[in-house]
Amino acid sequence: MQNKSKSLITDQEQQSRMRRKQIRNWLILIVVVALVIGGVNLLSSLGRTTSISALSLPCYAHQDVTVFQDGVLYYDGASIHFVNAGGGIEWSYPVGSGASFSVSEDHLVIWAGTQLFIVDANGRPSYNNSLEDTIQFARVGKRYAAIVTGGDTTPTLLVKDLQGAQVDTETENFDGMLMLDCGFYGTNDEYMWTLAMDVYNPAVSTVMNTFQVGQMNTGVVNIGENLAYKVIYENNKLHVFTTQQMYTYDYKGVQDVNSTLLVYGWKLLDYAIPDRGSARMLLAPTAQTNSVQTITELRVLNDALDRRYTLPSSCVGAAIEDKRIYAFAADYLYSGNVDSQRFYAHAYNLPDGRTVGGFVGLTNNGYAIVTSGTEVYSVSLPR
Repeated sequence: MQNKSKSLITDQEQQSRMRRKQIRNWLILIVVVALVIGGVNLLSSLGRTTSISALSLPCYAHQDVTVFQDGVLYYDGASIHFVNAGGGIEWSYPVGSGASFSVSEDHLVIWAGTQLFIVDANGRPSYNNSLEDTIQFARVGKRYAAIVTGGDTTPTLLVKDLQGAQVDTETENFDGMLMLDCGFYGTNDEYMWTLAMDVYNPAVSTVMNTFQVGQMNTGVVNIGENLAYKVIYENNKLHVFTTQQMYTYDYKGVQDVNSTLLVYGWKLLDYAIPDRGSARMLLAPTAQTNSVQTITELRVLNDALDRRYTLPSSCVGAAIEDKRIYAFAADYLYSGNVDSQRFYAHAYNLPDGRTVGGFVGLTNNGYAIVTSGTEVYSVSLPR
């Protein structure tokens, strides 16, 4: 009886081991299938992998590096330097300490305290003088520069031509307002928009003013309590992005209510205005664009398109150029087309095994400016 009992226990143990083995095999099979499906999905969105060239630039990531034409501008605490995408310094302009700057297509405006500089693309100044009041910020366009001076809630808007001659002054419209931004628009920048926040109103609201430079005010728009952070002009339309909606207005500030679009949860990253057709606007989830960018999704908007894209891996930045989308991960630059969900991977080949930690912008001549720690590199864009 004892031997028969031992035999029975042994049979039960063997059956139990077999069941455990079968369960383990099934779990392994499930994991393998999941990995295969994940690999297939990745391959379906990721095309061929190639390499691209990278060049080190003679500046550091903390030096206000800004894309300008075929290279970058940077400020070393004493002078502003222009470096081409190949790494050569083409010109330098001394501005002293505590300076800030803003750029247009072919000019930059620089300010430090009350001092204002207007400089062309070759580093030649057309204006260098001290204003009566401290400068908050300034913007420059094709024909004019806009300078916001004075206290936070008592600002004055000055408009000068590129030689520094006074063209317009606005004060009453902005009394009690906090100026957020301003810019020029129109065929020859003959119009201007401003964004300001009414901080004394019980319900904080953003207001957009539009006017013809040197002429009369053309429109006042109360955008509401949602913060407006970007204005894009194209095809005689102003697109205003807030944290909730994208609103569209004509050049006088009259709203096209049919073009209002919900963008809550998304933030504008970049836009491209083609020679023909409407602007293409690139967005990413707001939660993925905070201090440390970990972008996994993108969205492209224009008059005929609202499409979303899943990136092959997490990226630190993205840009759009015509119909091309570029996204920047630690080891790869992903390139794709707005009409396709497929991305192609291009290895950076940075020295010493470095990885990309930040994206600055695209130059006019086919380079992306990226950062790796404190270092700055120009990376050739795949075509």
